[in-house]
Amino acid sequence: MMKQLREHMGSALACVCELVVGILLLINPIGFTSGIIIAAGVLLLLFGIGTTVQYFRTDAAAAAGQRQLTLGLLTIALGLFCAFRSQWFISTFPLLTMVYGVVILVMGIMKVQWAVDMLRMRMRGWQWTALSAAASLVFALLVLCNPFATTVVLWTFVGVSLIVEAAIDLLARVFTGRTFRIR
Repeated sequence: MMKQLREHMGSALACVCELVVGILLLINPIGFTSGIIIAAGVLLLLFGIGTTVQYFRTDAAAAAGQRQLTLGLLTIALGLFCAFRSQWFISTFPLLTMVYGVVILVMGIMKVQWAVDMLRMRMRGWQWTALSAAASLVFALLVLCNPFATTVVLWTFVGVSLIVEAAIDLLARVFTGRTFRIR
């Protein structure tokens, strides 16, 4: 019972986070994305510093085989790049969007499987899962075909697709009791 409650809460929380990200992308797509990239850079920088310090605190013989210094220095470099060159990620957004499109496509195909499984097992609410799958597939195909004139229009579409998909997933969750997760 407690495990099911945790699964349901995790699924609902993921949908709410997806909604919030979608709304923030609609409000200020470039600013929000830059902020996320800079925050990730700061976290990577802190992790890299911690890993490097841990390397020097570890016995030399034990540290030699762990590659902590390499990991620490690479993470520091990546963190600095993210923190001070966040615009690079913005300019490579079309490539990142293709990755997003592929992820949404894979999730849509997985939802098709869930909908068909539910239909074959005569479970109620399979239509909601099928609707969620259809929305995912349509959004993925639109993102992968990239019919957008500018990056800002693309960001807006991504924000709207996140909001719509999260709302449908929440409805599917409520009406079917099914948690969408990668197995």
